Amino acid sequence: MHASKETQAKSCCSPIRLGTTVKAFDPHMPSAERDSSENLHVDVQVNGGHFKMGDAFNEGYEADGEVPVHEISLDHYRIDATTVTNKMFAVFVNDTGYRTEAQIYGTSAVFHLLATATRNEIVGPIAGSPWWLNVRGAQWMNPTGSGSTWEEIPDHPVVHVSHNDALAYCQWSKRRLPTEAEWEYAARGGLDQKRYAWGNDLEPHGQHLCNIWQGTFPTVDSANDGHRGTAPVRSFAPNGYGLYEVAGNVWEWCADWFLPKYYLNSPRHDPKGPTVGAGRVMRGGSYLCHESYCNRYRVAARTSNTPDSSSGNCGFRTVALS
Repeated sequence: MHASKETQAKSCCSPIRLGTTVKAFDPHMPSAERDSSENLHVDVQVNGGHFKMGDAFNEGYEADGEVPVHEISLDHYRIDATTVTNKMFAVFVNDTGYRTEAQIYGTSAVFHLLATATRNEIVGPIAGSPWWLNVRGAQWMNPTGSGSTWEEIPDHPVVHVSHNDALAYCQWSKRRLPTEAEWEYAARGGLDQKRYAWGNDLEPHGQHLCNIWQGTFPTVDSANDGHRGTAPVRSFAPNGYGLYEVAGNVWEWCADWFLPKYYLNSPRHDPKGPTVGAGRVMRGGSYLCHESYCNRYRVAARTSNTPDSSSGNCGFRTVALS
């Protein structure tokens, strides 16, 4: 039996870590000698207001729950202009000695065309997603395997971070993950019900405005946008609020649990998401998205993964505590 196109499209987003016990997040962190998180974050001030949340074009997968469109109001908040970078995450690790879940488990998912690992380090393709390889030693410091290092790409988004890892970073930096509603409101940049963060056309006047897949997925990436794999933050123009790469590049963890039908009963003011769910929400799409296969770089698109899962195309941005 073949998986549905919808299931296949979801599996290209970020594979689920299988064969492990999902652990509750342990809020205990090693003591830091100083507040090294100061001045790491460049915040965008997002003024409170109303917006229509959800897919106005009915283009999403039914199981993703992008409808109905519903009006949401939010208070003021400050959100990262970019995703957390390798350099920023390195400060956190150096300050605390933190080990990510990918380091603890010993493996993480690397896209097959990007892997820089020895044959012995490749455990094998991930079931149902053969374009993903389970690679020993793949983690934030070695994002494509042992033949890579974060120091070569300090301004790229940190990847191979689980939702739990993102929470640990937030605790250290005295920040938090955005709610899904905060993420979408900020990503829209003041535009009303547009398909993308910049409008309705993917490539206006032939210009590439995000880092996604060009070519035939999953075998040929022509990289017409200038990037294979992750791109440095601020590679593309910011949206109307000053946020960079809210479409493509890497998926971004949000604070919410994921339930497909949540929009049917979502509170209309500052929704925090359901109290339980099948995983944690991810937003924004990644460098693997393509309109013929997984068009989740649309601003309304949503998906999820288990809190302990990690991959080479998922990171996060944070919000300042009020």
